[in-house]
Amino acid sequence: MCYDDLARPPLPPGVGGGSNGEDLILTAADGNRFNAYIATPTQPSGAQILIYPDVRGLHQFYRELALRFAEVGVTAIAMDYFGRTAGTGPRDEQFDFMSHVQQIRLPTLYADAKASLARLREGQGAKRATFIVGFCMGGSLTIYTNTQDFGQAGVIGFYTGFSRKMDGEHTALDIASNMRAPFLGLYGGADQGIPPEQVEALDKKLDAAKLEHEVKVYPGATHSFFDRRYAEFADAAADAWQRMLSFIHAHSAS
Repeated sequence: MCYDDLARPPLPPGVGGGSNGEDLILTAADGNRFNAYIATPTQPSGAQILIYPDVRGLHQFYRELALRFAEVGVTAIAMDYFGRTAGTGPRDEQFDFMSHVQQIRLPTLYADAKASLARLREGQGAKRATFIVGFCMGGSLTIYTNTQDFGQAGVIGFYTGFSRKMDGEHTALDIASNMRAPFLGLYGGADQGIPPEQVEALDKKLDAAKLEHEVKVYPGATHSFFDRRYAEFADAAADAWQRMLSFIHAHSAS
């Protein structure tokens, strides 16, 4: 598990503006209905972002993260993975998310992601650069998604695990060189689930593929270091926020 019920995202740098959040039920092209949460800024910038949660799906950490993005001008939508197998009803701490994770299939996940992106691109959103950020399993999914043409301006992956074969055959490391848009990867140097040699292999693969990318490792930081409770990782979390926003700014349409 990446973030528990007590986890909260760190605050972004600078003085933010206002934001408004709303729970949604979206419908994919094949008729699947799933939960999402959208946060809109009172002072929008030229960017918007889709958030891929960790294995637990849409929970409070990601609703609050969407609001934090909106406070710095980035419209954000966080999607849930489990509408196809768990429905859209409320879930408690006993929700068996892993049984639903095992039923995720990339084609249908992509259909839900496309519906989420379509919601972002309504109205003025059609003119904004669109990014994808993900955490843990969601981080891995940013790599898989970035092998597709979803009109993404860039993707950001936090602790992108390399053990799962989300397509049934290949890990995120296996297919990383097929990514299309610029990539920012953020990792904890003390993450026991992601050995340093895997992160190094990712960096080398992207170098060889000549894909614009940045891979940042924070020495001593553990998995899920991007959590307001972890005072010992506050500097890493602050730097990660700054790198994310700089990446988004650099790759947004002027």
